[in-house]
Amino acid sequence: MLGIGSASANVSMLHDFTFSQPKFIHNLPFASHKLVVQVSQDNPARWHLVLNTSQNLLNFFGQQKIQIVVVAFGPGLKMLVANSPVAKTIAAMNAEGVEFDACHNTMLAMAKKIGHLPKLVPSAVIVPAGIVRIMQLESHGFDYVKP
Repeated sequence: MLGIGSASANVSMLHDFTFSQPKFIHNLPFASHKLVVQVSQDNPARWHLVLNTSQNLLNFFGQQKIQIVVVAFGPGLKMLVANSPVAKTIAAMNAEGVEFDACHNTMLAMAKKIGHLPKLVPSAVIVPAGIVRIMQLESHGFDYVKP
């Protein structure tokens, strides 16, 4: 079971992350295709590309046949902040089964600059480290894409 982060209302994997046993917020037992998508740029055009590509995959395979996890870290974490220009699209795609993971290391770095942890979109899942999450998912059969 995933926990709730103490610094926000977001689901958090900070206390129950195990590299050898990935956990997800969406149960997709029949997904025969698995994809992890990296977002590491502060570039709304790139964010739209990620979201459009993910939607195209959902449309092609069907919601129950593909599991998509979008992992944002570094400058790309801005995609998942509460006032992001793509916040509504993220909420809609979360409802379709796409998971959006936020790097806690990046959140801590941002907190040093702004004086507090950034407020994230409600559907963001906090993971200990974005790159570690990507490695974890790749080691468990996920294909990797960085648009």
